[in-house]
Amino acid sequence: MVGRTFVIGDIHGELAMLDQLLGQFPELEPEDTLLFLGDYVDRGPDSRGVVARVREIEATAKHKVVALRGNHEDLWIDCYERTPHLGFLLPRANGCPDTYRSFVGGERLPLDSGLPHDEIAQMCNVRGWFPADVLEWFKARPCWYEDEHAIYVHAGLDGDVDDWKHPRDGREPPLLWMREISFYRTYRGKRVIFGHTPVTELPIDHLGLISRWLDDPGDVWERGDLIGLDTGAGKGGHLSAIELPSGRIYEGR
Repeated sequence: MVGRTFVIGDIHGELAMLDQLLGQFPELEPEDTLLFLGDYVDRGPDSRGVVARVREIEATAKHKVVALRGNHEDLWIDCYERTPHLGFLLPRANGCPDTYRSFVGGERLPLDSGLPHDEIAQMCNVRGWFPADVLEWFKARPCWYEDEHAIYVHAGLDGDVDDWKHPRDGREPPLLWMREISFYRTYRGKRVIFGHTPVTELPIDHLGLISRWLDDPGDVWERGDLIGLDTGAGKGGHLSAIELPSGRIYEGR
């Protein structure tokens, strides 16, 4: 029997939104799948709690759980294992100070404030505070998944107009980072569910004039064989999910 797949977009440290969304789901059966598109950390107030919740679900659920890697997890791996990327760690908009405070137990930073200088140095010494078990969990995350309903990636597919490659045939970085406008406008094929690019930044030229006027820019984005699920959690938006094959949308707002 083919089960249902429940896909949750970028969470970005918003544990309360995640719990609210999970509370809307029907009871999942053993043949069902719960899938996360990655970007569990940064920006929101409880990155540590989000990672713990997803790992707890993995460990205890009777249904299948797939937790993909996002580009934010990929960067934390690099900062831990190679060298701190100051261009990732320091800009307030990336939300790394929020993750640091979440894991070391500090108070949440105001959105218009950065870390004190002494804490910036501590944050950049990622090996000094980032839990090794979380790092290993990040590293074990797959970059894509496929079932009867769709292909699931954090960002997009490798390729170009009229030649978008299946994840098994393409390079890994586009699965985590891709934001090619041509992908959103030209992809045709098996349904692809993705996050990474906020829905407010995705093109709406496929909509008619009336549909554009009625469109809520915060809604899940759908065009043909593509569905975008990053509705801005951690950036003033909300968390969304889709159930397949029904197409039912769940929103944590």
